[in-house]
Amino acid sequence: MAKKSCRLWSLVISISILAAFTSYGNMPLIQPFPEGKSKTENVSGPSGGAASEIGPGLGAGAGTGSGQTGTASNEAGSLPAGISQPEIQSEGAVLMDASTGTLLYSKNGDTRYYPASITKLMTALLVAEKCSLPDTVTFSKAATTNLESGAVTLGLTEGDKLTVEQCLYGLMLKSANEVANGLAEHVSGSVSGFSALMNARAKELGCTGTNFVNPNGLNSSSHYTTAHDMALIARAAFQNDTVRKVASTLSYQIPATTKASARTVTMGHKMLNPGDSRYYPGVIGGKTGYTSLAGNTLVTCVEKNGVRLIAVIMKSKTTHYADTKSLLDYGFAVKAAAGQGTQVSFAGWIKEGAKWYYGKQDGNKACNEWQKINGVYYWFGSDSVMAENRWVESSGKWFYLGTDGAMLKDTVTPDGYRVDSSGAWIR
Repeated sequence: MAKKSCRLWSLVISISILAAFTSYGNMPLIQPFPEGKSKTENVSGPSGGAASEIGPGLGAGAGTGSGQTGTASNEAGSLPAGISQPEIQSEGAVLMDASTGTLLYSKNGDTRYYPASITKLMTALLVAEKCSLPDTVTFSKAATTNLESGAVTLGLTEGDKLTVEQCLYGLMLKSANEVANGLAEHVSGSVSGFSALMNARAKELGCTGTNFVNPNGLNSSSHYTTAHDMALIARAAFQNDTVRKVASTLSYQIPATTKASARTVTMGHKMLNPGDSRYYPGVIGGKTGYTSLAGNTLVTCVEKNGVRLIAVIMKSKTTHYADTKSLLDYGFAVKAAAGQGTQVSFAGWIKEGAKWYYGKQDGNKACNEWQKINGVYYWFGSDSVMAENRWVESSGKWFYLGTDGAMLKDTVTPDGYRVDSSGAWIR
């Protein structure tokens, strides 16, 4: 009886395996690793990934700056004479062409960092989209007391009232944290409800490495974003007339409240002030940020000669202004050269419609080859499109590419098969 049972189970397993192979009958026989190359080698050469939109499969650990590493990930394949990549000291940086969303430079652009007060760009955008400027915001006890020690405030207390317009200036110029809380409660009834709106809006903008839990950027291990995501948020924010006007204002008078007389708040972003040595002509808006965990963060939007650029700096140690200037100088030089007919190409992720491609340093798209990007393998077929949701075969071994195009490792595939730490199907 035991032998019959054993044979019956063997027959069932055999039929299951045959059925599985039948379902894979249309799988292309392409090699994930060139012959003679080991699975630990960098098959493709370039590492990192610039993107006109967020690149697939490039997540990292929240708040620690861990994850993808290295220097500028989208080194130019062809730069005009006299133009070189900027040397950025900050841990994370992105330079975006605001008109197209294309990244002109990225250093750890998809690594998650604490944003600090540049969070308030998203807060301002949502408020501008959902509120009327004359609306009255009444501050609650929770809004004015739920703050960490040392947090910047306007000195508001329970029962104080300001208009939405006045609040936006207090938010963006003074970077007042209780103002952010009050606006959040005005829009959604609670900070948590507003945070949900922030995350939903971030996803609409194409952000994939962001999670907000408050409207002000005060420290939380669950509150993080990436330089690339912040550029996407800033791009939308500075397209909004209200946000752009507020974020470019040098000073504004806040009326008297319970504990404070009328006072003038001034813009914290030094590159907007013509009287400051860090002034940069053409700046139309920006936001600063700092906490002990985030370091210096900075978002800057500049427009010159019809070209609008957005620079984002993450986790800087006081080099945020110098790094931003280097990025902007580089970006305007590249755009000027391109405008004169000079061919300029960049390596990095490219999205066209729903399809992903990868530009190599020689200016060509990856085609019939693997690319190892930030330690992850992706396959690009004969049409140069990134493969996803499919199996590939190499030397008798099967590998699975997930929904984001990344080769799966040490897990179970969506169709129920186990792959080992190298990505190979465990038979």
